[in-house]
Amino acid sequence: MWYVAVFVASFVIDVIPFFSPPAWTAMLLLMSKFDLNPWLVLAAGVPGSTLGRYVLALYIPRFSSRVMKRHKAEELHFVGKRLGQKTWSCGLFVLIYSLLPLSTTALFLAAGIARVSTLRILPPFFVGKFVSDALILFGGHYAITNAADILHGALSLKSISLMVLGLLLIAAVLFIDWRTVLQKKKLRFNFKIWK
Repeated sequence: MWYVAVFVASFVIDVIPFFSPPAWTAMLLLMSKFDLNPWLVLAAGVPGSTLGRYVLALYIPRFSSRVMKRHKAEELHFVGKRLGQKTWSCGLFVLIYSLLPLSTTALFLAAGIARVSTLRILPPFFVGKFVSDALILFGGHYAITNAADILHGALSLKSISLMVLGLLLIAAVLFIDWRTVLQKKKLRFNFKIWK
């Protein structure tokens, strides 16, 4: 029963289009609170997370068309076409990005708005998510059992740096004029993307 809760929590967290805690936090919380098997938590949580990102990529184009200017949506669609031309490089990028301790919200927002085929994104995302979440869950389990020693350094320069990096990646996806970058090889920003 608790593994169903892990699946649902992971799904709900990863279907949200704005910042929320990562799905692994819910997995780790449920795993430690109810003494769940970490491998079964991964077996329930990663598919829930993947399904949540899939649903996000499906509905975000309609949501974005209501809040984002047409020019930005067309630009992201252009980027998606460029990514779709090279299947292996897109998959490799998604795999590497999913292995990093960064939020994948920006990745799926861009992919959904650009209408990149989810069949190219979900398999490498699943693999990367499984590996990264496994490392986090087993590391988190160790951290929880040794919490007194670790709590003194909870807010570190590393955690703040990763949060800032994630915000910069989302800003880059939204505010860089990717059509100009890809066609003319010039960096140009456009901050007027909202309706």
